[in-house]
Amino acid sequence: MQNIPVAVIPGDGIGVDVTREAQVVLNALAEFDGGISFKYTEFPWSCEYYLKHGEMAPKDMLSILSSFETIMLGAVGFPGVQDHVSLWGLLLPIRRGFEQYVNLRPSRVLKGVISPLRDRNPGDFDFLVVRENNEGEYSSMGGRMYTGFDHEICVQNSVFTRMGCERVIRYAYNLAAKSPRKRLTGATKSNGINWSMPFWDEIFNQIGEQEFPQVDRRLVHIDALSAFFVSKPQEFDVVVASNLFGDILTDLGGAIMGGLGMAPSANINPEKKHPSMFEPVHGSAPDIAGKGIANPIGAIWSVSMMLEHLGRKDLGDRLMTAVEDVLGEGRVKTPDLGGTAKTHEMTAAIVERLRQYQW
Repeated sequence: MQNIPVAVIPGDGIGVDVTREAQVVLNALAEFDGGISFKYTEFPWSCEYYLKHGEMAPKDMLSILSSFETIMLGAVGFPGVQDHVSLWGLLLPIRRGFEQYVNLRPSRVLKGVISPLRDRNPGDFDFLVVRENNEGEYSSMGGRMYTGFDHEICVQNSVFTRMGCERVIRYAYNLAAKSPRKRLTGATKSNGINWSMPFWDEIFNQIGEQEFPQVDRRLVHIDALSAFFVSKPQEFDVVVASNLFGDILTDLGGAIMGGLGMAPSANINPEKKHPSMFEPVHGSAPDIAGKGIANPIGAIWSVSMMLEHLGRKDLGDRLMTAVEDVLGEGRVKTPDLGGTAKTHEMTAAIVERLRQYQW
């Protein structure tokens, strides 16, 4: 029996709702499979915690989390707490403290879902975006001077290290080398950003030439790449990007697959030296928090990625088959997908479909 200790941080807003549903699905999988179980420990760290304690989480947060094999996160952010406070107080310290330098986000249209792109149906595109998750444009380097004066200055620096670029680009090449199409696209802007992007491009090409000659590689400027995500998403297989570019591209990837409510993500420490973290990317959605209508598929898809990371890709794949079977039938859909189902009803339908499989 594989017994997995899981740290659960529901966070804010609908994060609480969807994380609960993801646990329901995991428990069902454990029951049906019999070879895995999950031991959850829940932590109340959130914007509500911040308003009570003056911090998003205790100062020994990383020490507390280090004993867990994996982390489930719901969402972070809520009115009354500035976004940079909530992000830098909880999410980013986990990503960086545990060297979760790969942020992995898939983009494909699931059965029964209508893409906002005209004439794009399930199976028409299926790609992965590998986002550098620890440095780049989101580095905490810079400051302000002469605050309040007309000549006030604000400087924000980007930090690109050779180690940081190499490890995430090599990870993306490995994914591309294992895919049938063996194609890797690198996001750049070397025509306008004249130091960090040529450095990124150089490393991208060096690794491709020396280690992965079998992979078809190309560099595409981020503005054109964003347009191509809309006009010809079928061209992409694996895409690797710096922190900011990857952040923007992955939200766009979520939008073209039918909505951010379904978009999953994995914050991975590939060496498994530290725990990895899995979260939907839809945010806390304060306007629908507590109404029981949030789409749980983003969180459920995220735990499917968690299962693959834990060595149970078979369970993760079976879970996603159940999700697509339910969506393909069209009877149970949450409001964001044009239906009327409650959050728990979507989860119940997925569990029931899992129950029907041969175990």
